[in-house]
Amino acid sequence: MTAASALDRDFHIRVDPHRHASELSDVILGGQDGLVNVLGVILGVATAAADARIVLAAGVAAALAESVSMAAVAYTTRRADQALYESEAQRERRHFECVPALEAEEVRAMYRAKGFDGPLLDEIVATITANKEVWLAVMMAEELRLTPIDARQALRAAVVVGVAALVGSLLPLLPFVLLGVHAASWLAVLVSGITLFAVGAYKSARTVGSWIVGGLEIAGIGLAAAAIGWVVGFAFRAR
Repeated sequence: MTAASALDRDFHIRVDPHRHASELSDVILGGQDGLVNVLGVILGVATAAADARIVLAAGVAAALAESVSMAAVAYTTRRADQALYESEAQRERRHFECVPALEAEEVRAMYRAKGFDGPLLDEIVATITANKEVWLAVMMAEELRLTPIDARQALRAAVVVGVAALVGSLLPLLPFVLLGVHAASWLAVLVSGITLFAVGAYKSARTVGSWIVGGLEIAGIGLAAAAIGWVVGFAFRAR
């Protein structure tokens, strides 16, 4: 195999780089959840009360509560994942001490399933099991599909989700600052639909699939969920 050329490296690093999950899923989670929930609330209140002041009060309260709640959920979820990782890591270490032959056989089975056999497979198993930290890393990643998450990652996720939820929550509220309730309601739906479509299209462009299908999927799901608020508001509308 020849050494990689400068053009090869440029293609690999700049032209067609690997896409890492980073904060994309957290941004979509917080932004979509905040926008859809607040849109549902304000559509319900606007339909039932037709008072812009009440709509804004309900919307702002929902936006702040939603952003704080989503941030807390993101943090506690990451910490729960880390607690599970640590618990399983301790269990694996106990198994290394009590049943090392069985654990080594699990490594052998995993790499045999990957196509390795004979002396090469024996060498792989011996190399992995010779270092307990390497052994542990292999078992956690290959067998249990778990990855470590530190407190800084959990806090970062909480900030990203919380901010995204707040921004998403405020978008459908803006029309009610400028317009009457009826016009603002339709504009809020339009703004929310366009925003959700853009988020879905961006997600597909960054990952895989048609950006049109991705945009329509997120927009359709979000607006359908928000429509529940309108139905509830219509049911409680003053006669």
